[in-house]
Amino acid sequence: MPARDVVSWNSLISGFAHHGLSEQALLLHKRMVFEGVTESPSTFSSVLGVCSNAGFFRKGEQVHSRVFSLGFESNSFVGSALVDLYMRFGLPQLALRLFAGMREQSMAACNSILCGFSSLGLIDEQVMFFSEMRSKGIEANGVSFSYLLRGCCHEAYLWEGKQLHCHVLKVGLAPGNLFVSNALVDFYSTCGSLVDARSSIELIPIEDVISWNSIIAVNADSHCLLEALELFWTMLWMGKKPSVRSLVGLLNSSSRKHNLHFGVQIHGLVLKSGFDHSSFHVRSALIDMYGKCRDIKSSVSLFNEASEKSLECCNSLITSLLHCNALEDAVEMFGLMSDEGVRPDRVTFSAILRALSSSMFASVISCGLLHCWVIKLGFGSDMVVSCSLISAYSRCGSISASQRIFRDIAEPNLVCFTAIITGYARNGLGRECIEMLDEMIIKRGIKPDGVTFLTVLAGCDHSGMIDEGRQVFKSMRNVHGVEPDQRHYSCMASLLGRAGSVEEAIEFIENAPASDNPTMWSALLQSCRIHGNEEVGKRAAKALMDLEFRSPAACMQVSSFYSEIADIEMSVAAREMLGKVGSKRVIGCSLIEVNDGHCTGHVSVGVT
Repeated sequence: MPARDVVSWNSLISGFAHHGLSEQALLLHKRMVFEGVTESPSTFSSVLGVCSNAGFFRKGEQVHSRVFSLGFESNSFVGSALVDLYMRFGLPQLALRLFAGMREQSMAACNSILCGFSSLGLIDEQVMFFSEMRSKGIEANGVSFSYLLRGCCHEAYLWEGKQLHCHVLKVGLAPGNLFVSNALVDFYSTCGSLVDARSSIELIPIEDVISWNSIIAVNADSHCLLEALELFWTMLWMGKKPSVRSLVGLLNSSSRKHNLHFGVQIHGLVLKSGFDHSSFHVRSALIDMYGKCRDIKSSVSLFNEASEKSLECCNSLITSLLHCNALEDAVEMFGLMSDEGVRPDRVTFSAILRALSSSMFASVISCGLLHCWVIKLGFGSDMVVSCSLISAYSRCGSISASQRIFRDIAEPNLVCFTAIITGYARNGLGRECIEMLDEMIIKRGIKPDGVTFLTVLAGCDHSGMIDEGRQVFKSMRNVHGVEPDQRHYSCMASLLGRAGSVEEAIEFIENAPASDNPTMWSALLQSCRIHGNEEVGKRAAKALMDLEFRSPAACMQVSSFYSEIADIEMSVAAREMLGKVGSKRVIGCSLIEVNDGHCTGHVSVGVT
């Protein structure tokens, strides 16, 4: 072109931006300035939009400086683009200051702020800003209400969402506005109000695939598999195509229920719908489904077939290997993931720390190396990863390292306290378990749950602290309102039995809500073997065989007990049950760490 004016430059920049060529669009802007062409508000709107969408924050700051120098900061179009930029980069206070300085506070800028608050999880601030909009006479549109309802997609904000629903009906945006109607379905579904979600979708004149897939996914995530299937088949019958979200929801439901047959059927539908190669979300869900259903070969095969080894797929395979107890393979997979240049996240580190600390590679040195990597990648202060590190070090016997990590957490929550208490219990430090429970309740004001009490009881059990264990068990219901379940009764039975109070232990089992729990009888039988109580031991052995006659471990325990009391006939009968249940001999492995190295001992074990 002989003369390239600002209009031609704007057309070219917006064209590149529209086709996702962000870097080329920014180079064009740089060249435009170099050639002496002054930008217009449209130029800055396009360039700032590129910076927002592509994550070029530094470049966005530079463009903002240019906007300020040319005096366009108060322009409504440019101001809206700047507000959107800073909200997307998590700087809401700066965005609000820019919004306050705009001569004309446009609806686009308001929606950018509502969207930003929703994405950042600042729901109270979002609702407050909406109130300010109304007080200034700015009427929200369908996009505004969509962002507001998306922000309220949590049970804690169900009341606020219902108030918004009333306002939507009042201004006539539902059910006519499809965006708002879909947002209502999503809101009620996510909040667990599935009846209201179903009513909302039935009011939509022409239901679209977004509404259907939203309610199907949430039904599946809420363990309402039959309802999800009913909706899913209805959607297919109406000629609507399933989306990634609905398929992933159904696959996740199959994973939770360990229903391989159903999962395979959904896999067939995935192939038929053409999502097998185009969506790594679906592939990741498939890998996870087969792993949770213990078909690890299919999980590995799906992973190997993936053209791109995404982080989600790697995490799904590692957690699948961990679920199938293929610990060494999970550690090896982590190494391969690193070789491929895939950056791990908190899910990766949490899974691999558990696998590493439970595998034959477990050592304080190996956990320390992984800990260094955690710090290097910026996850040192992540609470989830910190809890995994606490557990990993305690499994390797370094409770001092677990204590240091726990003390470095600024505001430890229930999960953090449970992790450190579990570490103490695992290492036989019952007194420390009690002290940490007191610190959690008295100093921090955190209410313990059933898992926390279980770990404290386990610590008392391993340390022989019978009186303290009784007090903790009684305080569960009487003081903290936590109802003990079978696991707590089993732990108390083991505690009483280990301490020699076998008669009290059997009385405790008989008074338990479910006395047909094999774990309690197994713990009692082990106590009888330790203290030589034949009479109670025979009773426990009979109860255990009645409940767990298909368990190789139970048969082996009962056989050993009868062998110890010289009842060869009963010992042989119990061992004969091993052949009927199909037990096999496996090689066990024990590790000790000596001078920063491993000494490995192998032993043949009679049951799987």
